[in-house]
Parts: sequence; C-alpha cells; structure tokens
Amino acid sequence: MMKINKIKEMSSPELEKELSELKTELFKLRFSLATNGLDNPLKIKEVRKDIARIKTILRQRELTSNNN
Repeated sequence: MMKINKIKEMSSPELEKELSELKTELFKLRFSLATNGLDNPLKIKEVRKDIARIKTILRQRELTSNNN
C-alpha cells in the first residue's frame, strides 16, 4: 500500500509508470482469483485504492497546471 506523501513526491512520469504497473498487477490478481484463488483477496482492494490515489494526484496536477 502506497502512502499519499510518497505519491505526491513522485514526478508525473513516474506516476504514469507506476499506474501502468499497478494496472498490470491488478489484472494478474484478478486472473489468479478467477483461476485458482488468491492467498490474500484483500490485495485487490489495496491495488485498486493505490490506482485511485495516483489518478487523483495526476488529476490535481493537471487542473493546477491548466489554471496557471
């Protein structure tokens, strides 16, 4: 689980890279859940929340750059 402070410190390209990695991980987790079950199904929830946090920060940066 990523902390919001860590996310805010990352640059936008780093966040884009992290976002794509998390989406890939989420796909793998869902696939694993469907085929043979997961040891920790709550991991999917954590990854989804991390994706949402990153998208929120990227959107905030986009809005602040458009206002200036």
